[in-house]
Amino acid sequence: MMTVHEVSRLTGGSIRALQYYDRIGLLLPDKVTEAGYRLYDAPSLEKLQQILLFRELEFPLKEIGQIVNRPGFDKNKALSQQIELLTLKKEHIEGLISLARRIQSKGEKTMSFDAFDTAKLDEYAAKAKASWGETTAYKEFEKKTEGRSKEEDASLAGQMMGIFREFGAVKDGDPASEEAQALAGKLQDFITEHYYTCTKEIFSGLGKMYAAGGEFTENIDKAGGRGTAAFAAAAIEIFCR
Repeated sequence: MMTVHEVSRLTGGSIRALQYYDRIGLLLPDKVTEAGYRLYDAPSLEKLQQILLFRELEFPLKEIGQIVNRPGFDKNKALSQQIELLTLKKEHIEGLISLARRIQSKGEKTMSFDAFDTAKLDEYAAKAKASWGETTAYKEFEKKTEGRSKEEDASLAGQMMGIFREFGAVKDGDPASEEAQALAGKLQDFITEHYYTCTKEIFSGLGKMYAAGGEFTENIDKAGGRGTAAFAAAAIEIFCR
């Protein structure tokens, strides 16, 4: 057993932070002595490691609590995803350092902002959060996809890409047009029917993700042609207003 002061020295975190974690139910001490001293055992310290890893990834405390305190929390799966997220974060930081050094040493004046692009990191984080989520949408997703075969999943994915091909056929037009808006409604209905209730709030977030770069954008543009993801995102944004 370790006291809050010993845990603070071990982790480099503040005593106030540990007390706050206790107060909000994020990390409870294993035992509290009659004198009021908080004591932490090995499992509590392992949980603290998980909390601190999520904090390094800039997860809000409320989300961390929902993740680490949920029944059936898979620590090994979380660690694998944290490693991937931290690796992506490392690559992003290394890109920024490289850019800063080029500017410093060569006086680089090229107006490239590629090093600031966090689309790949944001996309993976969104997927990871969804897999840890306790949201109504995620529960509904689990229920609707339970028992679905790989062939069925592939068929539905193909049907969704078919809708994006339809977006591609009109992408040179106005995203506010009746045709584009009808396709936005068709996509929202498809997601609701086969995955989870796609509210306008969720649909708006999906639209932004579609156009943010990375795997989503690549797959959509592969289906409908370059610019399809951006056009679909614009149509969805208008639809959700």
